[in-house]
Amino acid sequence: MAVNKDDSTVTLGDILADEDELREALCVLAGSDPENCSYSQGYVKRQAVFACSTCTPSGAEPAGLCLACANKCHDGHNIFELYTKRNFRCDCGNDKFGDFQCQLIPTKESQNVKNQYNHNFHGTYCSCDRPYPDTDDQVNDEMIQCIICEDWFHTRHLGCTVVESEELQEMVCDACMNKAPFLWTYAAHITANRRSPCKRAHQEMTGSSAKSKSGACRLKELQARGLERPREGAVFWPYSWRSELCTCVSCKRAYVDVGVQFLLDESDTVLAYENRGRTEPFGQDPLMSFLSSMDHVQQLEMIYHYNDLKTELLAFLQQFAIEGKVRNRCLEQITKQT
Repeated sequence: MAVNKDDSTVTLGDILADEDELREALCVLAGSDPENCSYSQGYVKRQAVFACSTCTPSGAEPAGLCLACANKCHDGHNIFELYTKRNFRCDCGNDKFGDFQCQLIPTKESQNVKNQYNHNFHGTYCSCDRPYPDTDDQVNDEMIQCIICEDWFHTRHLGCTVVESEELQEMVCDACMNKAPFLWTYAAHITANRRSPCKRAHQEMTGSSAKSKSGACRLKELQARGLERPREGAVFWPYSWRSELCTCVSCKRAYVDVGVQFLLDESDTVLAYENRGRTEPFGQDPLMSFLSSMDHVQQLEMIYHYNDLKTELLAFLQQFAIEGKVRNRCLEQITKQT
C-alpha cells in the first residue's frame, strides 16, 4: 500500500497494533552492550546471544556470540539471534572458531566449559527440531521459550492448552517439569492450568508462605494437602510464582541437584532483563525512543507498513540494530517493499 506523505492526521498515538512485539525485540538488544565484548564479565547472568553459521555451521561444535562480537567481528556473516541465554560467556575467537580471532578481545580461553548449548545454536528449535522461520511449515504457530532449558517450542507441541492471559509470565516444558518433578506440586496449587482462578491460588500460596516462616518445608506442606494435577504437558506460571518456592535447606539442595537453582533468583527472568533494557541505554521506552528519532514521513512509513511486514520488519530491525544502522535504513527497506 502506498503512503500519502502529506497525511498529517496520523500520530504516534495511533500506531502499531502489535507494538509490544517490536518493543520486546528492541529491549532484547538494548539490555546488552553493542560495543564491548562481554567476555571479560565472565558468565553473564543474562544477555542477548547470537550464533554464526558461517563460522560454526551444522555439524561443528555449537558456539555463541555476544551482541558486540556479532556486530564487530562477524559483520557480513550469516548471523542469527538466539534471544537471551543465562550464565553465558562469549565464545567468539576461542578454539571452536579455528584460526578466526575475536577483534575485541583477541586472547580468550580455549573453551567456556560452563556454557550450556542446545540445538538452537545450529538454528533448530522445539521437540520437532525444525528451523524458525520454517518455510515448509504451513501452520502459523507462535513459539514460546521454556525458562529452564531455554529451547523454543511451537504451541501445538507443548502438550497443553495455551491460555491467553496477562498473568502468565513464564513457561516450563514437559521435559523440564519431569527433570524437576517437585514443580508438579507447585503447579497443582498456583498455575493457571488449574480450573481455580490464579488469584485464589496465589492467596492459598500466600497463606502457606506465612505458615512456613518458622522454617517448615513449604513443599511438604503442599504435598500434605493432597492436591494433584496430571503430570504431562508444559506448564504456564503466573507472575511472581518464583517467590512461592520453598527456600528451606532441603529444597535448596534439590534445586541444585537438578540444576534449577536460578529459579530462586527473580532477577534471572527475561522480564527483568527486558526491564533493564527499557532504561539502559535508551533512558526511556525503546520503541518510543526509536520512533521519536524519525521524521513524520518516516513515522508514516512505519505505521502503514508495520502490520503487513511484521515478520520481515522484526528480522530487519534486529539485524540492523546489531549493526547500528536501524534508524538510517528502516525507511529504505520499507520503500523497497512498496
